[in-house]
Amino acid sequence: MAQTLFSGGCLCGAVQYEISGEASHFYHCHCSRCRKATGTGHASNMLVASDRVVWRKGEGRVRRYKVPEAERFASVFCSECGSPLPRVVPEIGAVVIPAGSLDAEPEIRPQARIFWVSRVGWSCETGDLPVFAEYPPNR
Repeated sequence: MAQTLFSGGCLCGAVQYEISGEASHFYHCHCSRCRKATGTGHASNMLVASDRVVWRKGEGRVRRYKVPEAERFASVFCSECGSPLPRVVPEIGAVVIPAGSLDAEPEIRPQARIFWVSRVGWSCETGDLPVFAEYPPNR
């Protein structure tokens, strides 16, 4: 995969970012943490091989909440409007980008629904995507 520049921001426009890297995965995650963080049935997240986010605007408004008992899970968001924003995960050498925060539609398409065993009954169906109880093999 070729390196790409991803850009996006929050709902109110106070925060804008850019990330350079390869998009390796795009998952709809149905775990309880993603549901709580988004207020929806799943989070749509891309993983981009990168080690940093360049905040083009509003870095001072970026907040991070780390779930104490979670190994890697955190929520990064705009302090003004609460919109989810990208988070660096050094343990996997990637940035997790909330797909809805992107300015343009990415070339990569969702590849799977993960943590399907945590799915709530009112959430969307599988469609044509494969499902995995947790992470897919070879993630």
